[in-house]
Amino acid sequence: MSFDTHQVFNQTPPFGDVNLVTADRPLLDALMANGVDRPQETLGLFGQAWGSAERLDLGRLANENPPKLRTHDPRGHRIDAVEFHPAYHALMRASMADGLHASSWDGADQGHLAPRGQAERAARIYAVAGVESGHVCPITMTNASVAALAAAPNRLAEWLPRIRARDYDPRFVPFWEKSAVTLGMGMTEKQGGTDVRANTTTAEAAGGDEYALTGHKWFMSAPMCDAFLVLAQAPGGLTCFLVPRFRPDGSLNTLRLQRLKDKLGNRSNASSEAEFEKAFAWRIGEEGRGVRTIINMVQLTRLDCAVASAGLVRMGLSLAHHHATHRTVFQKKLIDQPAMRMVLADLALESEAMTALGMRLAASFDRASSDESEAAFSRLVTPAAKFGICKAAPNLLYEAMEALGGNGYVEESPLPRLYREAPVNAIWEGSGNVIALDLLRAENREPEVAASVLESLMAEVQSLPGASDAARDIVLALQSPDAEAKARLVADRLFTLAATAALARSAPAEITEAYALTRLASPARMIGANDLGRAVKPLLDRVFMPI
Repeated sequence: MSFDTHQVFNQTPPFGDVNLVTADRPLLDALMANGVDRPQETLGLFGQAWGSAERLDLGRLANENPPKLRTHDPRGHRIDAVEFHPAYHALMRASMADGLHASSWDGADQGHLAPRGQAERAARIYAVAGVESGHVCPITMTNASVAALAAAPNRLAEWLPRIRARDYDPRFVPFWEKSAVTLGMGMTEKQGGTDVRANTTTAEAAGGDEYALTGHKWFMSAPMCDAFLVLAQAPGGLTCFLVPRFRPDGSLNTLRLQRLKDKLGNRSNASSEAEFEKAFAWRIGEEGRGVRTIINMVQLTRLDCAVASAGLVRMGLSLAHHHATHRTVFQKKLIDQPAMRMVLADLALESEAMTALGMRLAASFDRASSDESEAAFSRLVTPAAKFGICKAAPNLLYEAMEALGGNGYVEESPLPRLYREAPVNAIWEGSGNVIALDLLRAENREPEVAASVLESLMAEVQSLPGASDAARDIVLALQSPDAEAKARLVADRLFTLAATAALARSAPAEITEAYALTRLASPARMIGANDLGRAVKPLLDRVFMPI
């Protein structure tokens, strides 16, 4: 018996088997503008693999089958283990094979540890985040952990070879039985949240650099990592520690997972609440210098937050553009409808600016060790980029969802997952106010550095509309008696100024001018309501431009 009542037509074909690098003209231009030669060749196979329909479907499966906590084994022994779906493991294996967790430390001298190849790695994070962001959390933390471990050369020497390895070993065994490891973080507590100096977890010295930790962690992400960098109160003050899952004698460490967080998004990744009961730990850095020890790590995780959010927006734009290219409404393709063209072009403009700034910022990390002006740029612009990009992402992804209408709202579409994912990067590693105040403190602590960064940005954009006004707004806000109340204004204006300068390096002139006119010279209107003039066509042409 047949129940066919109609022919199905005018539906968008599945999105997949797209090269996420070579089809992305803004990304290629941003990479070349920041010193990456021939990105089509160096990243082409990567973009093809991660844009495959199979890899995209792994992202769906990993989120439809979230991790499960197993506190005890069948015989009643406490194990505090987390089980993941095979799709999650497949994504972790692919990301680690591609070096997302450690490629910037390849060949680094332990005596002079400095990241390299950050722009290429950022391009990989950018592409992968749009496919599946949850597993990027342990990838990011593992990469950033090296910056903190540098404060304990003996621990760095022990862990770095395993961090650099391109294998993925999910077995729940001591780290010394593995060739490759992952590292996580446990900083915040119930009573303090972002205010880590309010932490109450205590660290009791046990001899040498060994301590016993007792207390709790309110958010500890990726709890199946092989070790965690945590903050606790030692006799000398707040201190950084490395807590392995297994003690040196091979027994399970007393790190008790109480429950997994039920989160809005980021569902493929486990985030836990944990209790430490005299848990074994190694001190990393000096007692009382915990925040200073982790600050370089935080800078790297904030870079990844900004780049990953740019990648989420890019994927949302790609899906909206794909739909508009194939869908017919009122006898014309959506992509040819004037109102939709304005929405997509405005989304593309935001995406181009985010992409350009993300790659520019990543390149500054590479140059920071040999160029003080680049070091200053990375210190000051990282929080501004994290603030501007991550806070904009949820609204932009909503607009991408609306471009698909009802088809974008249902769970068969990737857009609900991207939309739920977007807020986490704005909250993790410092929510909006925290980031803006960090930026304010950095500018007050190093006013000469802040002035030099502002001058260098102005040198790149001084002829563009609104640039002088933006610089003036920043200076006046910093000099204001209520500067703290204007912290978000400073962060927003610095982000927009830095994004304009990044676009000026890599995008066609008409696109940079449109961004300056609609973002610098005046507050941006809602998506699709900004007058982009002659930039509309090049913006749309550059969304998908296979090489």
